Amino acid sequence: MFLVGPSEVQATARARRYASEADDLALIDRVAHGDRAAFDLLFRRYGPRLRRFLERTTQQRPHLIDEILNDTMLVIWRKAGSFDLRSKVSTWILGIALRRSLKARERAARVAFIDHADPTEPATEPDEHLSRRELRADLDRALESLSPEHRAVVELTHFEGYSYPEIAGILGCPVDTVKTRMFHARRRLRALLADRREDAA
Repeated sequence: MFLVGPSEVQATARARRYASEADDLALIDRVAHGDRAAFDLLFRRYGPRLRRFLERTTQQRPHLIDEILNDTMLVIWRKAGSFDLRSKVSTWILGIALRRSLKARERAARVAFIDHADPTEPATEPDEHLSRRELRADLDRALESLSPEHRAVVELTHFEGYSYPEIAGILGCPVDTVKTRMFHARRRLRALLADRREDAA
């Protein structure tokens, strides 16, 4: 019986990534030439991923998610011809989504939007499960307290799996700026979560 070594696994993973990127590049090129079928394919490929990302960056605000997703895809349709190959297609698309998300949140803040939706768990839920949900709720509240810039680097690193250089490309800032924002975000999160644990004690 032959076992696949780590180098072969890594090579296979790299080949898949390259193939996926090549597919994305081909789709973007077709979209740039007005191919609506290619645009539909791109939407189906990235729509679910963008929606999951926007659910986190907007704190589960459905009316914002749909608006931002539509705005993002409209920008892609209009700007596909300006894609310059300096980053991956996925990085370019996520950068557009993030910028549209920040603008939408700024607009929401200006009209003093307050989201009162806060679903509760049944009283019969097991203690362990409830504890995990409370911890997640604490983390979500802590993330909400971060500035949009600090929250973005946390989301892109821990939920999207991007490296600091890739995040710098998405945000349009130096890598050192990304590192500084992550440092302050983590420090702020640790302090907030520690305060919540003390309050709960």
